Amino acid sequence: MRNVRKHTEIRGKQGYRDSAACDNLLRVTESSNTATNATANELRIAVIGAGPAGVYSSDIFLRQLKKLGEELGLGTKARIDLFEKLPVPFGLVRYGVAPDHPSIKFIASALEKTLDNPDIHLYCDVEFGKDVTLDDLLARYDAVLFATGAVKDKPLRIPGADLDGVYGAAKFVEWYDGYPTGAREWPLEAENVAVIGGGNVAMDVARELMRNADDLKAKTDIPDNVYEGIRNNKAKVLHLFIRRGVAQAKFSVQELREMEKLPGVQLIINEDDFELDDDTIEVAGKDKLTRQMVEELFAIREMAEDMEDDGDVDYEGNPADRKYYVHFNSAPTEIVGEDGKVKAIRVERTETGADGVMHRTGEFTDYPVEAVYHAIGYQPAEAPGIAYDDHGAHLANANGDGRITTEAEGGEVRERLYATGWAKRGPVGLIGSTKSDALAIVTNMLEDLAKAAEGGRVAADRDPESIDRLLAERGVKPIDFAGWKKVDAFERAEGAKEGREHKKVIEPAQMRELAHAE
Repeated sequence: MRNVRKHTEIRGKQGYRDSAACDNLLRVTESSNTATNATANELRIAVIGAGPAGVYSSDIFLRQLKKLGEELGLGTKARIDLFEKLPVPFGLVRYGVAPDHPSIKFIASALEKTLDNPDIHLYCDVEFGKDVTLDDLLARYDAVLFATGAVKDKPLRIPGADLDGVYGAAKFVEWYDGYPTGAREWPLEAENVAVIGGGNVAMDVARELMRNADDLKAKTDIPDNVYEGIRNNKAKVLHLFIRRGVAQAKFSVQELREMEKLPGVQLIINEDDFELDDDTIEVAGKDKLTRQMVEELFAIREMAEDMEDDGDVDYEGNPADRKYYVHFNSAPTEIVGEDGKVKAIRVERTETGADGVMHRTGEFTDYPVEAVYHAIGYQPAEAPGIAYDDHGAHLANANGDGRITTEAEGGEVRERLYATGWAKRGPVGLIGSTKSDALAIVTNMLEDLAKAAEGGRVAADRDPESIDRLLAERGVKPIDFAGWKKVDAFERAEGAKEGREHKKVIEPAQMRELAHAE
């Protein structure tokens, strides 16, 4: 009867004499209503950050919902809106890892395939806290997941850290990765350089400082300004200082193997650093990754010996014009200056037990350097309206389970708010660690949504176009997945002109112009 009334109503209002045409209009109207009802019944999830943590979480949420949604009473459909403050996606993969990592292009390709999903909507060039607020999102989404990364260095707290010539790794990484708001030039005048740190970022920084520019350009997507900077780099001697011993370093095997194959670079190590006691060897052998790292370091020790015996050559046996010293059990205690500039770095010899506890020896050595880079950790970004755990360097969340809390210690859980990746646990772990993080957080999200009223559908505004209208009203013009593909296509075309796979665009204005081009 409802259809008959609707049919008559349409014919009466529009003056239709052709009942077939009227029936067609009715079918279109009913189809539209069905589609509207379907989108209104979808779960609505907002994810802040389109790096690996955000993209993996979006993918895993959709997969787990499809698998468990009916059982949990949630249904199997969701719309995920992924917000990114930069004009392009991929965060850490594009802007936080050295360009010469061969695995990066494969990770980026996998992330791109995930984003090419009709249930995931990309909103790049939209900054949380500026273009959209927490209240905006809570009104339109059933849950908000923070997958924000890190852009600041932990401070180096030793005398002389404020001298001219001391640099945090984060800014240097921004430069060589072409970060949209990063530096376009970098001072590479120092012939003697120190790098402080026992992790992968320190290894990246040291490797790029020892890199041959032509070799790097041929194999990566670096832009012209980075190529010119590295080509004119005057560094001839580099010292890498790691506070603890060989068995306590945090390098990945891949990082070590990349260090081994630097054209024109001789590796130099201290034999004493490799005298490990039986307890240390036993402890290291219990963990597979640690054991592999130690084995690779011993291989590097042998390589360094061969390089010296063969007449100070690089890994291919060619004369080396740069020297790369690797110092374990070496804790920098002061950066010595003269006229406000770096003159040397003072390092104390340490001893590290099998338990990983470091002891100082009181033995100091000064190394003449004109620049110091510190890679001792990042500080994940804060989020407006969300409490921050300064001690753990991450967003406040309950016992590390990803549920956002009102404060770092003893705070109450805030409903519908979650964190994953570095935002949840701080700046530790490799990119792959975000996958296990994502699964744990998604499990908690689905559990909470299942307990919520009306099967988790609690956002008042369920119109999927509501966020687009809001952004348009504020003059914000997001870059979607199709826009990103235009940027990517341009980068590939520019790279092809030079026989390269890719050449990175770095200026935000150019990215926007490319993305919004008709």
